[in-house]
Amino acid sequence: MELSLRERIRAGDPEAFAELFTAHARAVYGHAARLTGDRGTAEDVVSLTFLEAWRLRERLRPEAAGLDRDTATPADESLRSWLYGIATNVLRNIRRAARRHSAALARLPDRDPLPDFADDLVGRMEDAARLTAARTALSRLRTGEREVSPLGSGPDVPI
Repeated sequence: MELSLRERIRAGDPEAFAELFTAHARAVYGHAARLTGDRGTAEDVVSLTFLEAWRLRERLRPEAAGLDRDTATPADESLRSWLYGIATNVLRNIRRAARRHSAALARLPDRDPLPDFADDLVGRMEDAARLTAARTALSRLRTGEREVSPLGSGPDVPI
């Protein structure tokens, strides 16, 4: 007797799980996209949903024996419902984590703004230009004039 898809999933058959993914990934994506309104988040929900489904595969209820075939939920819909439930829980966890992250960021103290070093840098560049000009001017002087020049300039007298 051949095992059903559900039984193969419960047993950990990777091929059965691939069949599950192929059959339901698009539906899970649509479900997640409707709930989130964001394609990127919906893709994350799909991947996390199937990871969680793999982890929870042994908890998947076995097919109920003795159900009337006419009134029983088709196995395909039942598996999709199982995946929708997992996807909904995954999305709740994502939203909860986002709220916790936002709350943690809100509790952080505000940073003091960093001082703007641009004005200081411009001042240094101007000082360097003035110093270069002074050295150039001093180099043009004769030796005697160069020796007298520092006497006329002190710390408060610009060169």
